[in-house]
Amino acid sequence: MDLKLIKNLLTMISDSEVDEVSIEEGEFKISIKKNKPQPAQEQVYYAPPAQAAPQQTPAAAPAQDKAAHKADDTSGETIKSPIVGTFYSSPSPEDPPYVKVGQTVKKGDVLCIVEAMKIMNEIEAEVSGTITKVLVDNAQPVEFDQPLFLIQPS
Repeated sequence: MDLKLIKNLLTMISDSEVDEVSIEEGEFKISIKKNKPQPAQEQVYYAPPAQAAPQQTPAAAPAQDKAAHKADDTSGETIKSPIVGTFYSSPSPEDPPYVKVGQTVKKGDVLCIVEAMKIMNEIEAEVSGTITKVLVDNAQPVEFDQPLFLIQPS
């Protein structure tokens, strides 16, 4: 086969729907494969299921309002998820959680794992202090910048 014939063959294949061609002529062998554009990866986001609000009786409403205001009054540092993924409170299902409410942590201590694309990302405390609230349930999907923990700095 000569170079002109190979060029013509390449042009014909690139213009056709054929993805791969192999030709053997005596001792000469040629195999041509088209570069296929990779399909775009589909990103899937999960939202936690919506929960129905509990029915309130008029007498219970003031007590719940006070509790809600008290919960809103929690101050401290908010540790947020740096990535979209799945929140895990422990290194494996058999292990205890990294941290619990009331536990004292130091800056750099591992608080949880956020798994994204089969990569386990350890989330560390940004400040030293006491865990006042865990805002996410184990194995729950989390979004970028979603609050995970409240820490009262010490």
